[in-house]
Amino acid sequence: MQWKKIVVPFVILALGYAGMEVIAASGAEDEKEEKIDTRPLVSLSTLHAENHAVSLSSYGEVAPLETTNLSAQVSGEVVWWNPDFIPGGLVKRGEVLFSIEKDTYEAALYQAEAALSSARAQLIQEQALADVAKREAATMSGSKITDLYLRKPQLLSAQAALKSAEAQLRIAKRDLANCDILAPYDALVTARNIGTGDFVTSGTIAATLNNVEYAEISFPIAGFDHAYLPLSVSGRKVTVSIDGRHIDATLHRDLGTVDKATRMTYLVARISDPYGLHSNKSMIKFGSFATVSFKGVTLENVYKIPQELVNNNQVWLMSDDATLYPEHVSVVRDDERFLYVRGEIEGRKLVLTPPEYPVQGMAVKVIGSDEIAAIKPD
Repeated sequence: MQWKKIVVPFVILALGYAGMEVIAASGAEDEKEEKIDTRPLVSLSTLHAENHAVSLSSYGEVAPLETTNLSAQVSGEVVWWNPDFIPGGLVKRGEVLFSIEKDTYEAALYQAEAALSSARAQLIQEQALADVAKREAATMSGSKITDLYLRKPQLLSAQAALKSAEAQLRIAKRDLANCDILAPYDALVTARNIGTGDFVTSGTIAATLNNVEYAEISFPIAGFDHAYLPLSVSGRKVTVSIDGRHIDATLHRDLGTVDKATRMTYLVARISDPYGLHSNKSMIKFGSFATVSFKGVTLENVYKIPQELVNNNQVWLMSDDATLYPEHVSVVRDDERFLYVRGEIEGRKLVLTPPEYPVQGMAVKVIGSDEIAAIKPD
């Protein structure tokens, strides 16, 4: 039993040493496992300058190019009106809208023609008499020859009577033509004030017409957008959006004033044939609310960056050693989603997903690869 007393202590020491080794190894493993990469994950975009055409938009109401209170130019009884000459009716330029009884004006025309024939005959007679007097005067002494003898006053009177007769004939023809009241342009009839059998006098307002050859939209441009307007707006293409439809139109003019209260300037866009009278286009009704969009000036060498990535004119970039650093930029233009900026950032790596509290020199880890696709322009 003596040997057991000697061996047991050594066995206990050996087991204790082995246990210590196991514990030490386990601790080292735990320590090794605790070494986790805590760098924030980010995604990147390589910045490249581009040219950007500024998009401008505003709102306005569709209105007719002009509105006319149509009146009769002669007096008489209304004997006929066009079936389309009703409120809501569409008529074309030159179409007869209604007619006034013509008998009186036809008679006046015949009288004017007769008066003209009589005046021509009188002039021929006076010219013949003047020729006779001139031949007789050639055989007489000069002291006895007067203008009256040569029938010069009579000849002038006959010439004046002829001109008066010609004028009366023109008036008679005009009055007869005016018995048919024509549409002055392609028009929408918005009101009609006469009917068959009505007696109208010259100047009576018979109807109200809206010109449908063109429609106009007057819309404001805010003061902060003035700088992005082209030097000349006339003739530029615009897109008009009405009830989900997109219609091509043209900028026609700048109204040339700035509103004193709002500091806005107003432009006018034109739409041709809004009621589809000469095409298969859908009707664009006057009074409709419209959005007008068009391109303004082009900004050269700018960078397009999501708005949320610019804070106090500063963006976060990643250096070659995978650390963050801020860079100052100048904002040139902003829209609903993006800012267009300038700065010394060509080819730099923009951090698209910066940490919640970024600081200069913070080490980061890039998602997937060192670089992702650049933000593409519109």
